[in-house]
Amino acid sequence: MTQLSRRRFLQAGTAVGVSLVIGLDTNGTLAVASTNTDASINPFLKIDGDGTVTVIAKHFEMGQGTSTGLATLVAEELDANWDDVKVDFAPANNALYSNLFFKIQGTGGSTAMANSFMQYREAGASARDLLVRAAAKDWGVDASEITISEGLITHGSKSAGFGDVASTATTLEPVASPVLKQPADFTLIGRDYLQRKDSVAKTNGTAEFAMDVKVPNMLYVTLLRAPCAGGKLATFDASGAKDAPGFIDAMALPNKAGVAIYADSTYASIRARKLITATWDDSEADTRGSEAMMAEHVALVGADPQFPATPVDIATVSALNSDAAKMVDAQFTLPNLAHAPMEPMNCVIEPTATGVRVHDGCQMPTITQGAVAAVLQLAPENVEIRTVFAGGSFGRRANTVSDYHVEAAMAYALKEGKHAIKLIWSREDDLAGGFYRPMSVQKVSVGLDENGRVQGWEHRLASQSIMKGTPFESMVVHDGVDHSTVEGIVDTLYQIPQMAVGVSDYSTPRPALWWRAVGHSQNAFTMEIMMDMLAHAADEDPVDYRLSYLDEGDEKGSRFAEVIRLAAKESGWHERQKGEGYGFAAHFSFNTYVAEVAKVSLVDGKISIDKFTCAVDCGIAINPDVIRAQMEGAIGYGLGAIMRNQISFKDGVVEQSNFPDYEPLRISDMPDVAVHIVTSNEAPSGAGEPGLPPAGAALSNAIFDLTGNRNTELPMTVHGVSFA
Repeated sequence: MTQLSRRRFLQAGTAVGVSLVIGLDTNGTLAVASTNTDASINPFLKIDGDGTVTVIAKHFEMGQGTSTGLATLVAEELDANWDDVKVDFAPANNALYSNLFFKIQGTGGSTAMANSFMQYREAGASARDLLVRAAAKDWGVDASEITISEGLITHGSKSAGFGDVASTATTLEPVASPVLKQPADFTLIGRDYLQRKDSVAKTNGTAEFAMDVKVPNMLYVTLLRAPCAGGKLATFDASGAKDAPGFIDAMALPNKAGVAIYADSTYASIRARKLITATWDDSEADTRGSEAMMAEHVALVGADPQFPATPVDIATVSALNSDAAKMVDAQFTLPNLAHAPMEPMNCVIEPTATGVRVHDGCQMPTITQGAVAAVLQLAPENVEIRTVFAGGSFGRRANTVSDYHVEAAMAYALKEGKHAIKLIWSREDDLAGGFYRPMSVQKVSVGLDENGRVQGWEHRLASQSIMKGTPFESMVVHDGVDHSTVEGIVDTLYQIPQMAVGVSDYSTPRPALWWRAVGHSQNAFTMEIMMDMLAHAADEDPVDYRLSYLDEGDEKGSRFAEVIRLAAKESGWHERQKGEGYGFAAHFSFNTYVAEVAKVSLVDGKISIDKFTCAVDCGIAINPDVIRAQMEGAIGYGLGAIMRNQISFKDGVVEQSNFPDYEPLRISDMPDVAVHIVTSNEAPSGAGEPGLPPAGAALSNAIFDLTGNRNTELPMTVHGVSFA
């Protein structure tokens, strides 16, 4: 899979005729071009003279299946042969390829299919209409009598491939509103086990990741960074590395964030780095340890909140609960977490005739383009971004300052642009100096009346804000409350009376970042354990108790109830036997409804996670197999973190270094996962993240069901849970 500039794309026709290009013009109207014109058009697809259909993906691929999903949308409406469809990544151009939800070009928030659904379907339908009319013109027949199936255009005894009529199609005007298929007529959308477009390349090793990129005249760079977040370089001495094999140079970054070590290979740079000494100015650094940080969070939730997040305030609910028949109280502690994608951060910057080209698994091209341009004092359009595959992200590659791109640009500038630069973060670099999901402490007190119904819900949170001080602040922060801190709580679908939520921001120079599912990853843990505790306090079944708080006359409440019932049914919830540990959790995030049941048992006194049953409603299932994979992956990724992961600090320095002490989920840990997808014709919603939030609570609730021990502190292994 490659990525071309618009001009190079339009010029990249085959030797077999003229290529048909479909996209939007500068007015956002469907338009057509050919490879012998250079129209102002953003291509969504191209049909070559040999019949190959190339889908231009405006979202990058980090394993989540976006390239397959976008290709499916086009191929469905085009009636293309799936084997003739390939995918290229779009160039960086916000005006042409903006994420309709973010207003910038970028992938995240489980929005790829939701914001592209109509764009790519309409592009495919428009191309189909043009091909039909082109064939009708060539053959002198009525267009209504022509059919297309699996890439073959037919009228009576006449037939042609897409490439045979592409040249004629370029001379026609596209219709303003092409007719789209009805769901009953879909042949690819919703098809189970449609082969992914990236599977073969990733299996045979031909898939190109940023780590694979090599260009001429390239130097390899790693950085020596401050041990404590916020520290600045004071002095450094590279004399010990001058004779190290492969070492070329060491230079201080202009922002004093570290020392760039140049070498002729990654290994040589890492080896030379160990021979360089530095002193650091920690006057503005965070030198606190995890125990002190946790104590400060606990103190914040014990005091009056800084910002009310609900119309009802904490004091009102506290007074209301003074006469509650029963109080249910819990405190939840969640540590900092790293993203730890399998491919650490890296990119290549090389010179071009007008600026630079960045080779990267680029998640936010608009931000990266602007950040690199600012460092190199270039116009953003002179920063070309060539997007390749990314080996995971979980949010890490989408940070708002484009940290590793900026570092690469600074290292490039220090060498006056005379060399291409390949900047590489090691796993140790990323764990010790990357971005983290913020620590969170939450304190919840719920009063129940004599019937076991919620009388008042008092919820306090202390956490570092992710969005404040970023370009997204105006969109997400209102009246001092960062919505990502309270999402999944203040907008819960449970009809909870008298709910008061208050937030206190924790201050640190340590960079925080969205982690898979953002605030939902923490808040579903809190909400769904509380709902379980309330059900037990009311002596009611946890599933029935949740259902009793949903308004099933409302569409959202009805859809949420459906996945709750489906998960309960498919897991055998109501038929569970004594001695089996079953835990239930459900959550609504990214406009997707997910319910999960964890089944656990004891093996030699240790917890064995035996099975997860997952029910999901994410609207129309474009690629069911991809959705299942995303639910399975999200559950596994969440469980690994919940079981044993944390980033801890001693005197401000990260204590974890690599996977031996920040251990990811092992294959032996992974339970059997059964995913059940609700059939729907609603618009598609998120699938990459929503499977994660309920996982931790389901596991915790299952352990309680089996052992009577309630886990509200993470990671579990640090707080008394042993796993088989």
